[in-house]
Amino acid sequence: MVSIGYFLSSEEHGPRDLVRQARWAEQAGFERLWISDHYHPWNDEQGNSPFVWSVIGALSEVTSLPITTAVTCPTVRIHPAVVAQAAATAAVQCQGGFTLGVGSGEALNEHIFGDPWPSAPQRLEMLEEAVEVMRALWTGDEVSHRGKHYTVENARLYTVPSSPVPVYVSAFGPKAAQLAGRIGDGLCSTMPDESLLAKFREAGGEGKPTQAGFKVCHASSAEAAVKTAHRLWANEQLPGELAQVLPTPKHFEQASTLVTEEMVASALPVGPDPRPYADRVREFADAGYDEVYVSQIGPDQEQFFAFWAESVAPALRGA
Repeated sequence: MVSIGYFLSSEEHGPRDLVRQARWAEQAGFERLWISDHYHPWNDEQGNSPFVWSVIGALSEVTSLPITTAVTCPTVRIHPAVVAQAAATAAVQCQGGFTLGVGSGEALNEHIFGDPWPSAPQRLEMLEEAVEVMRALWTGDEVSHRGKHYTVENARLYTVPSSPVPVYVSAFGPKAAQLAGRIGDGLCSTMPDESLLAKFREAGGEGKPTQAGFKVCHASSAEAAVKTAHRLWANEQLPGELAQVLPTPKHFEQASTLVTEEMVASALPVGPDPRPYADRVREFADAGYDEVYVSQIGPDQEQFFAFWAESVAPALRGA
């Protein structure tokens, strides 16, 4: 069976709530954590966006679960040399149980300094160079680098973990999956897509860990859950590259008016029946993922963890 983790939503919850949820997740039997890294939420209803590195520091003091960022963009908003320092510190705080999940980013988070938003091929090129810079710094040696996108001069990290920080690369299409296989220590995604995993493995990812996550909404009725999920996360159902190119929460709100409650209901497990939740985990497991992360939508977090421990986990064990 896959290892099952909990996905902490930095867009929907403040820092103290995220720490509380991590404790509940460990008590409910979840084995690891994902945490999102955003400057903005996707829409104003979600209403949060704490600085992920501060939250990770707090998490390291209240849980022993391994933590992965899902995902950090180390290319535009924050220079990779600074992300390298943040990730190295997180790895020390988590006593080695930290993985840096990276991706090519979204304009929503990265446009804030007014820089032009690069094309997808350029973003992947920048991501590859950023990973090169970070890995050089994690050696603890002094680093000078003059590349196409980044310059580092006489930089040295003095607080580094005993082994380099693992880097898992996010992928939603074949080019990113190939990059992940070539430069990553693992893969992150949100799609139970066997062909994506095949591209990753063919490009050098054979034997490397793979992670994926999905959202759910537990409530006393499926109808109530759909309304909550539609209000908070209709943006999840937007097609194509909109998630990468729309620049503000207001734009996502405008685009999300095209998403119906029926679309949300058909896309994710909702309501009080544990079977759809267990079936979705199995879907990712059957696709070949090693780790699967679940994120509860809405304020009823404590009730969700009780539901998972009492109803979903036994259904998965009995499979």
